[in-house]
Amino acid sequence: MTTANGPVPIVALDVPTLAAAKELVGRLGPGADFVKVGLQLFVREGPGAVEWLRADGRRVFLDLKLHDIPNTVERAAASAAALGVELLTVHASGGADMMRAAVAGASGASGASGAIGAAGAVRTGVIGVTVLTSFSETAYAESLGIPGVSIAARAMHFAAAAKASGLRGVVCSGQEVREIRSACGPGFGTLVPGIRLVGAESHDQARVATPSEMRDAGATWVVLGRAVTAAEDPAAALALVRAALRGA
Repeated sequence: MTTANGPVPIVALDVPTLAAAKELVGRLGPGADFVKVGLQLFVREGPGAVEWLRADGRRVFLDLKLHDIPNTVERAAASAAALGVELLTVHASGGADMMRAAVAGASGASGASGAIGAAGAVRTGVIGVTVLTSFSETAYAESLGIPGVSIAARAMHFAAAAKASGLRGVVCSGQEVREIRSACGPGFGTLVPGIRLVGAESHDQARVATPSEMRDAGATWVVLGRAVTAAEDPAAALALVRAALRGA
């Protein structure tokens, strides 16, 4: 699933309104052909944000991190697929039944209401969140109440479960990409958030990576947030990251 040009960059539209998203997309220019809509924008603007981006010719990653009973997730995935999103996240910790239900809903196999409408010419891939990149080893162990738990081991467990459940890939930190690719094969995707340029602030991310590290590790997709969107010239910052991902 990796490409000759390196990981595919996805720009995070982590803004509060559709108006702000339109302004940011305008500053980014055509180079931002693949964008992420997360909880902040989707909760405020709903499907309209995705519909506008799709009409503007953008590929959309809908990052909702679904985690609920299988039937609810299946129907939500069907609704997302009807919007024509290319990627949709669920929490892998939701279990195999939930992940399989998400795949069924996204593919239209379930017959759930809203599945694959006119926008559904785009095949929606479901990817599972392993361990959030905001977690450090200590914070993750504390959250689970399991002293000494290994993030890498948990990420590998979730990746194997996601593959067995038919997911297209997983969200993981850059630290886990090589091991997941080795265990699950290069056809199983890895999406890495927390991308930062060398010397940049990590903000609220505990496990970050650089574009060149992810190119060398073989990541499939990388999510670019403040490293690009908070730059004085977002289009120029995006071009710089793209070059690094290509090895230029």
